[in-house]
Amino acid sequence: MRTVSNVVNDYPHVSDAMRERVERAIAELGYRPNLQARNLASGRTGLIALVVPRLEMPYFASLAQQMLEKAEDAGTVVVVQQTHGSREVELRALEGRFGQRIDGIVLSAITLTDEDVAKRRSNLPLVLLGDQDWHVAVPSVAIDQVAAAEAVTGHLLDAGARRVAIVGGNHHLGGRRHGWARAHEARGARPAPDLEVATPGVSGDDGVAAGRRIAAMRPVPDAVFCVTDWLALGVIRSLQRAGLRIPEDVAVAGYDDIPYGRASNPTLTTIAPDRAEIAQLALRAVLEPGAEPVRHRAGWRLTVRESSGGRPLVDPTGAVPEAEARPTR
Repeated sequence: MRTVSNVVNDYPHVSDAMRERVERAIAELGYRPNLQARNLASGRTGLIALVVPRLEMPYFASLAQQMLEKAEDAGTVVVVQQTHGSREVELRALEGRFGQRIDGIVLSAITLTDEDVAKRRSNLPLVLLGDQDWHVAVPSVAIDQVAAAEAVTGHLLDAGARRVAIVGGNHHLGGRRHGWARAHEARGARPAPDLEVATPGVSGDDGVAAGRRIAAMRPVPDAVFCVTDWLALGVIRSLQRAGLRIPEDVAVAGYDDIPYGRASNPTLTTIAPDRAEIAQLALRAVLEPGAEPVRHRAGWRLTVRESSGGRPLVDPTGAVPEAEARPTR
């Protein structure tokens, strides 16, 4: 049994011949390691919690899928909890109150502050996700949202737009608004105050309402950057219903690269975070004992599609061209 254990755990001192014999027997018998017994021996549960605002939001559903896949590869089970943006639920999650023992927490918070995190009593490993610039000794994972927002806004301006509106809720406006403004400044421009269209949330319905306001502006903006794809799809719907053509009259871009944006009409230009890398970095940080409290930067790319004048994903010949993309960190 000791030899089998050494092979399963990939210990180096097993001879090649013995390793081959054991691996052949494992394959023939269909043996699978007992993770529950292994965790019991190590004092771990094999469970981590992923806490997100809402799984109905396509970005978080896709992120959860990536976390589940990466965790399975690591022999770990992910318990997913939704906070619905509730501060009370986020505070409970911060302290590891889940009704069952877990080994760590990956948390995407909306309402929490640096002070909340600094005051936590739980010793459970914690990794923070999202756009907030945390100033606490806790590992966090995010993309460079300022650079990403600057890239997509710069794309709209370089394509000829002169009035680029930004649409979004307060939680997302910080860094993304900074990137939007920085793209204008880099080109010697200053956006008018009326081009900031605030929304109570970031859903498709919020986008529909924002699109109505944009269609009523005079002059109408010739481009719109939405801080989520969900908002962008709602904005496009309202603009089209007002008789405006996308992108001929108004170019639109989003942020998140949700699957619906690849099938919308027109297909949606967006910022595509590397969700697989975000999940891998978060999982590694939460499972690694004594992980350094650093801010991990995941990659992203600008993907140009039809809504800002890019090519269709499928051309009349049936070929599927590559979307224009710029990978970066």
